[in-house]
Amino acid sequence: MTPLLPVGSDLRGASRLAVDAVAGVAALVEELHHGIASRAPIVGAAPAGRTRGITGLVYRSVGGITRAVGIGLDAVLAPLAPLLGARASTPRREAIVAALNGVLGDHLAESRNPLAIAMRLRVGGRPLALEREALAAALPGATGRVLVLVHGLCMNDLQWQRDGHDHGAALARELQFTPLYLHYNSGLHVSTNGHEFAALLEQLVNAWPVPVDELVIVGHSMGGLVARSACDAARRARMRWPRQLDKLVFLGTPHHGAALERAGNRVDLLAAISPYTKPFARLGRLRSAGIQDLRHGNLLDADWQARPASHPQDARWRVPLPAGVACFAVAATRRAAPGGVGRLPGDGLVSVRSALGQHDDPRRALAIPPAQHCTCYGIGHFDLLSSRDVYRHLRLWLGRDDAASEEP
Repeated sequence: MTPLLPVGSDLRGASRLAVDAVAGVAALVEELHHGIASRAPIVGAAPAGRTRGITGLVYRSVGGITRAVGIGLDAVLAPLAPLLGARASTPRREAIVAALNGVLGDHLAESRNPLAIAMRLRVGGRPLALEREALAAALPGATGRVLVLVHGLCMNDLQWQRDGHDHGAALARELQFTPLYLHYNSGLHVSTNGHEFAALLEQLVNAWPVPVDELVIVGHSMGGLVARSACDAARRARMRWPRQLDKLVFLGTPHHGAALERAGNRVDLLAAISPYTKPFARLGRLRSAGIQDLRHGNLLDADWQARPASHPQDARWRVPLPAGVACFAVAATRRAAPGGVGRLPGDGLVSVRSALGQHDDPRRALAIPPAQHCTCYGIGHFDLLSSRDVYRHLRLWLGRDDAASEEP
């Protein structure tokens, strides 16, 4: 059954975002105007301050009017929201909101925008109440084999269904897992989501309607980082669920970061050199905290709290894989078949070495045995969600206790 969503919440969220955008553009134009008017050098910093006189009055008037209009719109829409009723959500709407959260999710959360996604465990797009009776009613066929699937950046839980295939549903049919799907704001810091995911899993294990025999987490892309962060947060908080975590599978997870985000950061740093291009660097910095964490694969609060977001160096704290948990990794490459020289090309977003946890510095390399990782040829990053080859490995690794010791 498709969940119902209040129409008014979407309208309020969209109007707030539009107001924020207008105010942001006005501030950017004023900064550029100030740099030109002050005759700043091509390279260096412009004199501090804002535009003055009539020009400054115009910019401040635009800002004030924009804020006033925003407050007025929100005041009008707030009481109307209940009267507008609710409508069924659609996969298209869910995909748009998920993408928006991936790019601007931290801003949406900080501004309390109704479009900000709240973390939930869902099945079929419907959130689960983590109470024993509610779970028993929502999942009458629940087994002791619990599988939690964690989506990647700018995605949502419904997108595990791709090209007619869903890894979770297939594993439920063949291996009697009960699949649950995490839905979260991927624009927040990985560590922020990690803390919340850890607490959510603790509630889940405590409320599960039957004894939990096995807990498995499968993370795609950023989802694997969120899972690792949750494991570390749970260990520090002495939570119960890590003792029941049996296996952890990573599908195209950028354990050591993604080159695309590192390139974006370099462009931002170059743009900031000149006062004439610096205002445009602000547009690049609109990338959410979650996206910026993908530069090097941040997992902890300490990875981002002690340094500016534009910090180009990899200064992460080392986070080993959780002790006593069998970990598996799948990488994808667009190369059609094995062979050739040099390092394999990645899947379009994540390199093969990063996905497999490999690193030139042995202290940073993840200890995933060769028998517990694989590289799939001729597919891209999102094909990992529907690849039959990927599913064959999942079924083998999760289907038998001795699977970890065998090469597929």
